[in-house]
Amino acid sequence: MKFGEKLRKLRHQALMTQAEVAKKIGVSRRTYISYEQEGRYPRRREVYHRLAETFKCPLNYLLTEDEVFVEESAKRYGSIGKRQAEELVAELSGLFAGGTLSERDKDAVMIALQKAYFDCKEDNRKYAGKRAKKEDSDD
Repeated sequence: MKFGEKLRKLRHQALMTQAEVAKKIGVSRRTYISYEQEGRYPRRREVYHRLAETFKCPLNYLLTEDEVFVEESAKRYGSIGKRQAEELVAELSGLFAGGTLSERDKDAVMIALQKAYFDCKEDNRKYAGKRAKKEDSDD
């Protein structure tokens, strides 16, 4: 389920209007509508926290797997890791588009790919570390 769909569902369950939610989380009504209807995402992390508080749901529910993956990549590997993760997500989005995989199967594929990605990054880091040590000892 996409971010906007989650918001719409949560808002309906809470019996709130778009204007009420916008006011409660501190954004304009137009901005909130863009989250629900135009596929936009909050730029500030605290907006996610306010949404989670407003709808009494876990923060992770609001964050898509893709966003969590990219954020984790950025934390662990910096800007290069973030860029590589974003490229991988873009390619996977093309793979999933129009496919017949269930949401559960898509999640399983994404988790497996994330694990493979981080394992490769760790292996590359270890290899680069050994190569650098060898080069230092040759001097």
